[in-house]
Amino acid sequence: MKTSPIAVERRLDERSKELRRVIVSMVVAAGRGHLASALSIVEILRVLYDDILHYNPADPKLPDRDRFILSKGHGCLALYAILADKGFFPKEELLKFCSKDSILGGHPEYGKVPGVEASTGSLGHGLSIGIGFALNAKHEKKNYRTFVLIGDGESDEGSVWEAALCASKHKLSNLIVVVDCNKKQSYDTTFNVLDLEPLVDKWRSFGFITAEADGHDVEQLKTVFAKAPLHPAKPSLIICHTVKGKGIDFVERDLKWHHKSNIPKEEIQALLSAF
Repeated sequence: MKTSPIAVERRLDERSKELRRVIVSMVVAAGRGHLASALSIVEILRVLYDDILHYNPADPKLPDRDRFILSKGHGCLALYAILADKGFFPKEELLKFCSKDSILGGHPEYGKVPGVEASTGSLGHGLSIGIGFALNAKHEKKNYRTFVLIGDGESDEGSVWEAALCASKHKLSNLIVVVDCNKKQSYDTTFNVLDLEPLVDKWRSFGFITAEADGHDVEQLKTVFAKAPLHPAKPSLIICHTVKGKGIDFVERDLKWHHKSNIPKEEIQALLSAF
């Protein structure tokens, strides 16, 4: 069966708009970036960092913190915006995005950006790292959870499914995989590039307990994430149905915005006027 067509046309509230303004300002300052890939995950990150994850910006290495890995590292603009919002580093750093003296590169780097748990961007690696965290928590009898956000296009990678088998084998109930399911990847739809359907059934067959949500509905996301882990002896998978480029009409679902550089002045002005 096809992944459920959950509505993703919900209006954005002021917090979601403000985070998008920050993301746009970073792209404008740098003149480039994976804008659309960041806009699809704003609400997911917002809810995780506002309501779900246990962490302390003043102590990013807090031993009992929940771990979050952005496996689709090219969506880092959204992660940088929320980490600065939470006080992991000064907001002034955001406008240095991709400059030679900035800590904020085109993909997040562990050890360089406070709050970043793993260097990601080579797609398909984040889930394996997350399994290491989850296994370590069980070994040390710690209660922290590990959330890993992957892209649906990223799920073309065989390493994702090898990691899924490992998570199921070890009954990693402290591992929650979140899929940014925007049905697009770099140059076409996921259906045309390498059809993933039936996506929910695939994850279930790999031993995961699954749930789905509108990835732009804050209340839905709060409800489903608050239930994590979804099972006491199995890993969890939450598919979030999103719109690539959500919030900017001329960016939404337009694959030219997967990554853009040398943005024309008229497009810069349109981006700045979007909210």
